Amino acid sequence: MSGKVVLYYFDGRGKMESIRWLLAVAGVEVCNRLNGALLFHQVPMVEMDGMKLVQSKAIMNYIAGKYNLYGKDPKERVMIDMYAEAARDIMDMISMVLFTSPDNKKDELEKVQVKAKVRTLPAFEKALGASQFLVGNQLSCADVNFFEASLMLEEVFPTILSSFPNIQAFQKRMKAIPAISKFLQPGSQRKPLPDDALRKTAKEVLSHLFK
Repeated sequence: MSGKVVLYYFDGRGKMESIRWLLAVAGVEVCNRLNGALLFHQVPMVEMDGMKLVQSKAIMNYIAGKYNLYGKDPKERVMIDMYAEAARDIMDMISMVLFTSPDNKKDELEKVQVKAKVRTLPAFEKALGASQFLVGNQLSCADVNFFEASLMLEEVFPTILSSFPNIQAFQKRMKAIPAISKFLQPGSQRKPLPDDALRKTAKEVLSHLFK
């Protein structure tokens, strides 16, 4: 296992999925584990470079910085953070709705769809009209985060990107990147949308979020 990055999480998306995406784009080999040796008794935790890292944003920033996915200067990095946070906000909203009771799920999904179509997607559509990347002239974690978010939106709202041609072109470019193409194939570290069994496990592991 020498040289591998170890991921501590349950077998689902959650806060670890965006970390999996970044590691896949970076071409990093990973293995999965879940036991009692968790720093601060929390997940996700990533063991790499002799460190046990917690807090998903800190982990992603470290990975992005190490693998040249975090811009060339502070101005680019703050823009990357802005776009990445917007993408993660949408993913977090979808994730929480998927754990909502059936009685409320329809209304909550409608709120997500409205926010995405009215606020989030137009901003990304405009940014991608000027460049093939969200920030600067190279791939960054903002591109990876937003690509993940756009696929997640389509899983829940299949036609939501129909009026956003720049985003559709962006998706096509991202899918052509070999590491991403590989990650999208069956058998990769990418996880599916949660089923009932996974929702139960996630609520147990992340019980503090469902109180």
